[in-house]
Amino acid sequence: MDIKELNPQIKTIYSLITGKNAYTVTRLPLAGSNRLYFRIEGEAGNLIATYNEDKDENRAFLYLAAHLLKAGVPVPEIRYSDIDNNIYFQEDLGDTCLFDLATDAELSDEEKFYAFKKVIDKMPAFQYEAAKELDFSICYPRKAFDKQSIQWDLNYFKYLFLKLSQVPFSEQKLEDEFNKLTDFALEAPADFFLFRDFKSKNIMWKEDNPVFIDFQGGRKGALQYDLASLLFESKANLSAKLRDKLLNYYTEVFSEYSFFNKDQFLKYYPVYVLIRLLQVFGAYGYRGLYEKKAYFIHSIVPGIENLLWVKQQNIIQKEFPYICDIIEQLDNIKAKYRFEETGNDLTVTITSFSYRNGIPEDLSGNGGGFVFDCRLLHNPGRYEEYKLFTGIDKEIYDFFSKDQEVTDFLSRVQHIVGQAVKKYQSRKFSHLSVSLGCTGGRHRSVYTATKIFEYLRLNFNVNLRLKHRELNLEERYDKIDV
Repeated sequence: MDIKELNPQIKTIYSLITGKNAYTVTRLPLAGSNRLYFRIEGEAGNLIATYNEDKDENRAFLYLAAHLLKAGVPVPEIRYSDIDNNIYFQEDLGDTCLFDLATDAELSDEEKFYAFKKVIDKMPAFQYEAAKELDFSICYPRKAFDKQSIQWDLNYFKYLFLKLSQVPFSEQKLEDEFNKLTDFALEAPADFFLFRDFKSKNIMWKEDNPVFIDFQGGRKGALQYDLASLLFESKANLSAKLRDKLLNYYTEVFSEYSFFNKDQFLKYYPVYVLIRLLQVFGAYGYRGLYEKKAYFIHSIVPGIENLLWVKQQNIIQKEFPYICDIIEQLDNIKAKYRFEETGNDLTVTITSFSYRNGIPEDLSGNGGGFVFDCRLLHNPGRYEEYKLFTGIDKEIYDFFSKDQEVTDFLSRVQHIVGQAVKKYQSRKFSHLSVSLGCTGGRHRSVYTATKIFEYLRLNFNVNLRLKHRELNLEERYDKIDV
């Protein structure tokens, strides 16, 4: 359906449900799925409309919403559904979620523990109590987190993160350990309801209590997976001490149930943490490296830090040495994905490169930026006396400074980039990418990138990162607070 056609339809449904008029329909930002969400503001209060063309997923969500609510689990009330037309309405829980509390620098670990403790107190209700009479055959896309589900997740990591980030690996060695990992995980008791995407962004905070959303992927599975999802969400960045405290609290809560064996739970817990983290890295690859969504790209470094915790667990080191090697490789490349939080400050990244090795990716997630082709300029690399020098050497500097064509080229580039910097600053953008390429990435691109860096440093109060990719050199300049 054309999105433009949805707004009047949503307003009509709102009036049908409430008997009141809708004022505005606002489309909410996309997150990790292709479902479309809209906030309707009207005389009878706010509602959230969801449009999703996957009917089976919609059926699963609506069934689970009704079942969980009946079991006393805090989930949004469904106010309207029309499976045939791919749309349903639910109550609006506002904009505050557990993630906001987890990342609030003003809150102490003790205050965060209080919030997460409230969430863990609710977990027996949906993991155990609600699972008793749940019809798992309706769950989507599978009724259980079984061997097939785990293999999908592990392949998601392998092909959509390792491949896209160009991390070399042995297909056979990794596959052997993935099979072993799957078999080991499936030894754990798994007759519970697995929320599947149990992260802090899917736990809304209303009147100082949690309400759970986005459980359409729920299915039968092991207890450990949801706790791993909650405590190891990359951008939530919980301290190791807080994670341990929450893990202990979880085992205390479940120890009241006769079926729960603490030692058995802890035996399989690191394995499920690993499986969950590898799955979300698949999302970082697809949503971040492929679709260029900033949130997912910026989650990579904290995600690697979480994997390093897993790597240190005895069971992982002992049983899965090749996966540990892969984690070590990820640790070695994490600088590639490190982006500083600059608030409203603009950071301009200037990169020189060789076209032989491809145009640099803008991994900031901001998109846009400029790529300038310096191959139109006179190439000193064609002369024997200049071949061993680079664009940062005095000899090359003197060579180009006498060339009016180069001066004119730089003037035009400076004007375009300077114009963009002014506009980006006025609009509070955080990143701008400027790349300059030539044949070898040693002379023309290095010289012009350096000159653009100097121009911006002298004329604009911005953070600057200068990267000469083929020379493996970097320089930085941080803005002066005025």
